[in-house]
Amino acid sequence: MAKKSDIPEFGLLSDLKVVHASTVAAGPIAAELMAEMGADVIWIESTLAVDTNRGKGGMGAEQDRENMRNISFNIPSPEGRRILEALVKDADILIESSKGGQWAKWGLTDEVLWSWNPRLVIAHLSGYGQTGDPEYVKRGAYDPIMQAFGCMMHLNGFPDRAPVTAREIPTDYYAGLLTLGVALAAVHKAKQTGIGESIDMAQYEAAIRFQNQRPMDWFNRRVPSARVGNHNDVTAGWGAYTCKDGNDVYMMWLGPSVMKNGLPLFGFEFGSELFPNDKNFVALGTPGGDLLEEKIAELCANHTAEEVESILVNAGVTCSRIMDYEMAEKHPHYMARETITEWEGVDGRKLKGINIVPKLKNYPGQIWRGCPTTGMDNEDILEEAGFTAEEIKEFYDKKIIRKL
Repeated sequence: MAKKSDIPEFGLLSDLKVVHASTVAAGPIAAELMAEMGADVIWIESTLAVDTNRGKGGMGAEQDRENMRNISFNIPSPEGRRILEALVKDADILIESSKGGQWAKWGLTDEVLWSWNPRLVIAHLSGYGQTGDPEYVKRGAYDPIMQAFGCMMHLNGFPDRAPVTAREIPTDYYAGLLTLGVALAAVHKAKQTGIGESIDMAQYEAAIRFQNQRPMDWFNRRVPSARVGNHNDVTAGWGAYTCKDGNDVYMMWLGPSVMKNGLPLFGFEFGSELFPNDKNFVALGTPGGDLLEEKIAELCANHTAEEVESILVNAGVTCSRIMDYEMAEKHPHYMARETITEWEGVDGRKLKGINIVPKLKNYPGQIWRGCPTTGMDNEDILEEAGFTAEEIKEFYDKKIIRKL
């Protein structure tokens, strides 16, 4: 159990109170990043079902629910509504994730929430948004479905095969990161005006927003974006290459300094007829492009991935071995930056995971607590919200709240 007074004061958001009633990844990652920056984050977990990220048996909740306090209650019940009002009346941000319009169906419209707290920033995360075609607004959503609908999946894979899903749930994290930034901007405005904001974060829109020039290439010039697999479809020396030991190096021969410094490795010169310096790359299908591809293949056939990476980096070519978690755990740069760290779970286990990102100099984040169990902080949170011991007992007796 943890009271507000148990939260150490640290980070950029130590004055912020956040309530989130969201599951899996998109809403929780926004709340989690706030918790890692010192905010008091209260996680509402339904009494009807545990959070999917906890229930599916992986470590997702352990990584993305650190520093939170947990209360488990049934929001749409009359008693749950009372509890919610007590929690948000002094909160800065409320985050919820459900099908579009679900909270309004419960009678918890933005206007009702603002009647409790006019400066509240409300973030609604859903697959298709709160408005639009009613047939889509009411649909459920998961990351791969949003990749499909958000025009992201058709970009990924090889040209001779079906599109593939990009791992690991990127559209959830896109939506969560957008919510983080906009919610904090809205809090900034609310402190000036006393007026809150309502954020309508449609996950498919997060998917299509972060595709660089690809949507505009089509909307304006009708230029399709073909799937290209592990190699760029324009530039030689850009892609993944398998080495002698069966491991891969991803490299990009792109930019004047890379071309100038890297080409002499193979006896070529940037600015020659084969490698003209009016472009910062050499095109596939040209004599120079064919020669560069041939030399890269030869280099990789005769060296391990670690050796190829070293040779190319020393020659000024941007590249990296394609890392896996085992390699990362032992890598000197990961170790020097403490990218992977350990903390203690609420059950006393030692857990290893990803450290606070990004690193801050003056107000660094920290991990002060592991992922709480369901309803772990019911009593502390309810007492702080003004409920008596008798009321809390009644909530348990009526199964309005629970603890697992």
